[in-house]
Amino acid sequence: MRGALSVAVSLVLFAGHAAAAPRPAYVGTTEPFASDAVYFVVTDRFVNGDPSNDHRDQGGKHRTFDIPVPCPDKVDGNIGYLGGDFRGVLDNADYIRNLGFGAVWITPIVDNPDEAFTGSKPISCTSTLTDRGKTGYHGYWGINFYKLDEHLPSRDLDFAGLTKGLHGAGLKVVLDIVGNHGSPAWTMPKRQPQFGQIFDKDGTLIADHQNLPPQKLDPKHNPLHAFYNNIGPVDSKDGSIFDGNLAELSDFNQDNPAVMDYLVGAYLQWTAQGVDALRIDTIGWLPHPWWHAFVNRIRAQHPGMFMFGEAFDYNAASIAEHTWPANANVSVLDFPLRGALEQTFGTAGKGFETLAEPLHLTGGPYANPYELMSFYDNHDMPRLQASDNGFIDAHNWLFTARGIPVVYYGSETGFMRGRAEHAGNRAYFGQPRVDAAPQSPIFAPLQRIAKLREATPALQRGLQVNERLQGDEAVFFRVLQHADVTQTALVLLNKGDTVRSIEVDRYLQAGTWRDALGGTELKVKRALKVEVPAHGVKVYVLDAPVQQPALQAELDKAVADQRARDQRLGRWETRAGRL
Repeated sequence: MRGALSVAVSLVLFAGHAAAAPRPAYVGTTEPFASDAVYFVVTDRFVNGDPSNDHRDQGGKHRTFDIPVPCPDKVDGNIGYLGGDFRGVLDNADYIRNLGFGAVWITPIVDNPDEAFTGSKPISCTSTLTDRGKTGYHGYWGINFYKLDEHLPSRDLDFAGLTKGLHGAGLKVVLDIVGNHGSPAWTMPKRQPQFGQIFDKDGTLIADHQNLPPQKLDPKHNPLHAFYNNIGPVDSKDGSIFDGNLAELSDFNQDNPAVMDYLVGAYLQWTAQGVDALRIDTIGWLPHPWWHAFVNRIRAQHPGMFMFGEAFDYNAASIAEHTWPANANVSVLDFPLRGALEQTFGTAGKGFETLAEPLHLTGGPYANPYELMSFYDNHDMPRLQASDNGFIDAHNWLFTARGIPVVYYGSETGFMRGRAEHAGNRAYFGQPRVDAAPQSPIFAPLQRIAKLREATPALQRGLQVNERLQGDEAVFFRVLQHADVTQTALVLLNKGDTVRSIEVDRYLQAGTWRDALGGTELKVKRALKVEVPAHGVKVYVLDAPVQQPALQAELDKAVADQRARDQRLGRWETRAGRL
């Protein structure tokens, strides 16, 4: 992971002083990508901007378009393609940008099989890791990593055109990539074309599972088997599931250099077309040395490229290993915090104190907690089950607390709340819902807080000092004192159903604070007392160097903690000058 708290000291001449006086650098991260909140779309399920690429007749008796999964409550899921494409994303770039996001994360773009899978176990409304009858609409079943899936581009819009258009709208592009597996590979009653196969950039077959279980692969005698591991599924009670195969997916052999060369070549092809960051799927299924080499090869062509991995694990100590410089050296999706966010803003209704421990502001295992990707749900789990107010409260936290916010498409309206993967989690959103989204009670508060983060450097990259996280109240400071930026943001959150009068004096510096949402100024001497609306947020900003002793002491502790962490992880860099 590249970002670190800077331990450099900025020497600043204060007016009226003949000698230079040191001003400590207080910064959570100088990672440029931290400025941008991320809007995540499953491309096929967002908007069908070009019906001509739907391929509605594809697959024959194993058709691929519009395959409902019936649910008892009549809110069906779907495991077929539904038409979303590059054009649908680009047509709504201004919508996403105006909502307050600076980046779009899209699902994998590589070619997937042209039929529905006939193996695995039957899919039901509540099933997981079952794939019978499912298609590769999501993009994670790659068969040719050098070729675009035909459902995504239009005649006048390829991937380079998409990234150019999104950049023109002020949006960065996060590309989802897969490094550990291809398509489902065995358990088919009869072998199907493309499943369990890999093709090179010329379309030549270079790997084939041949509908054999992993244990029956013979890589020593069959070159087409050498791309894959021949280790079968491992039950978690007998060992780590990461030591074996994920469902029936073709599991890449990390010890075969050809696998690394193939994937690096493919992803360099796509990153050269305007990709700003990478999201790494299932990072936990390949060993640390493999990812270290992969990341270094990508960054050799794209110095400093931001990446974050998905390790579906709620153990912070485990997922933190991917952030260490000796390992992948990337950020990760913050699953431990996600679990606490669900408990805090979902139906459980727990207090803000639930969020304190998983923040890991000091003494934690991560290379840098300020670069973690903060989220409350995604495409691989049930969407957040919360009221409209629960979503509003979650967004107020997500866009003011440490971390880089990620919001799943449709959450700006509470779309399909509580629905699991095959029960509507990935349902088609569509242009009519996009057009109607501003009418949702969730939309305007999200837009308001997202735009505030976008305009407030301290909320993007400042150190966090908690004044209180208790019950329905959260009060914390975000402090950025780096180079020519001196800004402190005081955040007050109320997730209760009634207005609250909140008084703050601890860590509070005297001065003229600006109400960042209201535009007025408030002169503070020793204490600040304000009313925070029900399910509301107040943010006050002071653009001045930190001089309050108690706050300085907490910030100094945070800097010392990061220095010790850097030394422990073998990192000696400072981030001065990166802002």
